[in-house]
Amino acid sequence: MDHLKSKIRHVPDFPKPGILFYDITTLLRDPVGLNELLKGLSEPFRDQEIDLIVGIESRGFILGAAMADRLGSGFVPMRKPGKLPGSTLRQSYELEYGTDTLEVHDDAIGPGQRVLIVDDLLATGGTARAALDLIKQTGGEVIGAAFLVELTFLGGRARLDDTPIFVGLTYDD
Repeated sequence: MDHLKSKIRHVPDFPKPGILFYDITTLLRDPVGLNELLKGLSEPFRDQEIDLIVGIESRGFILGAAMADRLGSGFVPMRKPGKLPGSTLRQSYELEYGTDTLEVHDDAIGPGQRVLIVDDLLATGGTARAALDLIKQTGGEVIGAAFLVELTFLGGRARLDDTPIFVGLTYDD
């Protein structure tokens, strides 16, 4: 999948100075690239008996919902605060440029359900760690995490303990 890097736009100084943003919308609009991306991210989990895919707001919704369809799994959105109706669980975390919070409905994941975390980017690992912690609070079993892009130089993988991780594209600098 490494050739898909050419379809990702790099936006310097977004969302703040000093941050290089990897804009995947340019990849998502390419039907051949999108299909290859979804196939590549889904295939390692084909025989994992995944009950639910948790997609992290917002690009994780796009990838996660499509992967859930391909894998015959349900889909659960993890959202920013105040976006979900009903009772939620909440977890705050640090980003490379600030702090944020994720929420999930408190009844979205049942005890023992096998869950795959999906998002577009693994950077410092704060967002994925928050998702992992929320799933554990529900009693769900995290069987892995899939990311389109990993920025290896930020070391986010280390924050996910022994969670099996699959990454489509890596950037080392």
